[in-house]
Amino acid sequence: MTSRSCESEHAADFPLRRVVTLLGVLLVLAGCAREPAPPPSGFVNGTSAHTIKVGGRDRTYRLYKPAGLPASAPLVVVLHGAFGNAAQAERAYGWDELAGSKWFLVAYPDGLNRSWNVNGGGCCGPPAREGVDDAAFITAAVADIANNVSINSSRVYATGISNGGIMSYTLACNTGVFAAIGPDSATQLDPCRSPHPTSVIHIHGTADALIPYRGGPGASVVSGPSVPDVNAFWRNVDRCGAPAAATSGAVTTSTATCADNRNVVLITVDAGRHQWPPFATRTLWEFFAAHPH
Repeated sequence: MTSRSCESEHAADFPLRRVVTLLGVLLVLAGCAREPAPPPSGFVNGTSAHTIKVGGRDRTYRLYKPAGLPASAPLVVVLHGAFGNAAQAERAYGWDELAGSKWFLVAYPDGLNRSWNVNGGGCCGPPAREGVDDAAFITAAVADIANNVSINSSRVYATGISNGGIMSYTLACNTGVFAAIGPDSATQLDPCRSPHPTSVIHIHGTADALIPYRGGPGASVVSGPSVPDVNAFWRNVDRCGAPAAATSGAVTTSTATCADNRNVVLITVDAGRHQWPPFATRTLWEFFAAHPH
């Protein structure tokens, strides 16, 4: 980031009240510290920065590669929320630390203007208005990584929060690259006319004011279906049986067993807000690890 404050970034793209609400949550989640020095280019150990051209635009992503990574490793793609970026997502959600102990790679793509075009609902910002093909960019980033690092193409996964979580649904709707997705505090806005069978684990709080658990408009630009309705959509896509639910404290986990060893899981956090819960990263990884293509 430059010396401009986080609060001034792209404020003209959204109504003021929504900007204030969104930023209030996101700044609590991500902080607003000045970015450190950029990482090196090249597919080196640790974090590296990469640029590829997609749709006539230079697009960027970060990659974390643990030292000593074995061949044919899994890849997790982590998608930031609106007003976030790749560096913020890498700092905020603890994926690098887990990757170093569980032996997988983590990619952090950058959305243009800090947001993603999710193919529906007018979300979010300039990428949606300009028709940016973010699904093409993210799949091209996966291909770029596969051309330079030994990854297991049957173990590629996508997760993200808010706008990034919505984008993970768009990827499952429009590509066959991802064995499983893990949206957090999200919904599905893509019409998803030709969905690809994909294992899904979704985390959501019932008190989310920005993307309401029960659907409809919240305090953001997003107005979509309820989280249970999205869950039911993917149970139908994946040819699942009836879900079984278990509750531990404030967390209820609903699990459906599906065809071809897939699962569709909904984790509901009672009174949970628009956030990345402390348990999310490890829970998502354990689900991913159990669900190859």
